[in-house]
Amino acid sequence: MSAIEPTRAAPAEPDALPWEYAPAPESRDIVTIAPEYGLFIDGEFRPAAGGATFATVNPASEERLAEVAEAGPADVDAAVAAARRAYDRIWGPMPGAERAKYLYRIARVLQERAREFAVLESLDNGKPIRESRDVDIPLAAAHFFYHAGWADKLEYAGFGPDPRPLGVAGQVIPWNFPLLMAAWKLAPALAAGNTCVLKPAETTPLTALLLAEVCQQIGLPAGVVNVLTGAGETGAALVGHPDVDKVAFTGSTEVGKQIAEAAAGTRKKLTLELGGKAANIVFDDAPVEQAIEGIVNGIFFNQGHVCCAGSRLLVQESVADIVVERLQRRLTTLRLGDPLDKNTDIGAINSRQQLDKINELSAAGDAEGARRWSPPCPLPERGYWFPPTLFTGVSQSYRIAREEIFGPVLSVLTFRTPEEAVAKANNTPYGLSAGIWTDKGSRILWMAQRMRAGVVWANTYNRFDPASPFGGYQESGFGREGGRHGLEAYLDV
Repeated sequence: MSAIEPTRAAPAEPDALPWEYAPAPESRDIVTIAPEYGLFIDGEFRPAAGGATFATVNPASEERLAEVAEAGPADVDAAVAAARRAYDRIWGPMPGAERAKYLYRIARVLQERAREFAVLESLDNGKPIRESRDVDIPLAAAHFFYHAGWADKLEYAGFGPDPRPLGVAGQVIPWNFPLLMAAWKLAPALAAGNTCVLKPAETTPLTALLLAEVCQQIGLPAGVVNVLTGAGETGAALVGHPDVDKVAFTGSTEVGKQIAEAAAGTRKKLTLELGGKAANIVFDDAPVEQAIEGIVNGIFFNQGHVCCAGSRLLVQESVADIVVERLQRRLTTLRLGDPLDKNTDIGAINSRQQLDKINELSAAGDAEGARRWSPPCPLPERGYWFPPTLFTGVSQSYRIAREEIFGPVLSVLTFRTPEEAVAKANNTPYGLSAGIWTDKGSRILWMAQRMRAGVVWANTYNRFDPASPFGGYQESGFGREGGRHGLEAYLDV
């Protein structure tokens, strides 16, 4: 397994001939990155009132990409005021069929500029271009298409004959799926008639700002969507603003608890989509090769930077050895390196801070007695990198089995009976997702009824659709995004 140079894949069988991948880099010339970016307020870009900026970097190379304005309290006031004016005068009174046209236009432009968005996302985030190109951008467009269809049909959504928008939505999104999370937040809010102030993560602001350019391109009325870039202080000022009617947050459980405390006792409607420690459960009758692909997709997709990542693998004891052996063989074929290479499977860790957290928790796994394994994997000298890693011999008490690592690290545990599998899977403060791999439909239904998880996948993993609600409970938050259920969070019902 090689870092940047072409790699030699492990043979499928001992007597198979080795073969190599030639580099297939996507051109970064498709996107123009400005040296500086301002805040998007009331339909135009402007510098921060206090003049503060911060740098956004390419995590694969540590190259500085651009200087971005850092919003302060005055900027938050201006953005919320612009959103309120647009809500009162334009967007709120606008017929749903007219709002739908704008959402359709956003979706179409995302499709037309998909390659540009995909390259920018991989540069700013570090994820492989295959994932940006084939998952993030198409699914973001699909959310705008789907919710455009709801904009003039809200009275048929099952929330009463005359559901009304809430007003101004303050939305804070994470760095793992920057454009997709923006679409998850903006599309239902706009379809329901709300206006929005969006705060992207400080390490990945560029695709949100490019989406703001799309809003200009399609003629979206000024103030309907505003984008404030900055760090935690900017987000705190937004969610605490007295003229914000709805707060939607996706991110860490720790920050989610702080937001819940800030919103408590106010009139703000709140939804939180937080962390997870999902169990991917493999029974002895599961199709092993299919399960292996699901395990890999569940934890190594997007370098494990996924809130619903299947970071705990529970394998029935009788097949544990063969599953681990085949999983190790599969990991030797993964290619780590340049995110813009179309052959890359594992990209860069998003930031130095996140890499330090992954290293800390992995070291704790070593200290607690788990056995670490990674395929041969030289890492690039620059950038933030971590190899795909398995820990076997893991106990439920270990930190790597309890805490969200948010990286390409899989903890392997075993079980003997379905009851034990349920007990171990539910032994977590989180409750976002789970996966079940078995040939028996009755077992799938039996397990799904007992899993304390908001989403349960059967013989697949990480499958998303705009029409399907997503969310968790316990320390994974509350509320749903997507589908008819996700509209309720943006309506007065």
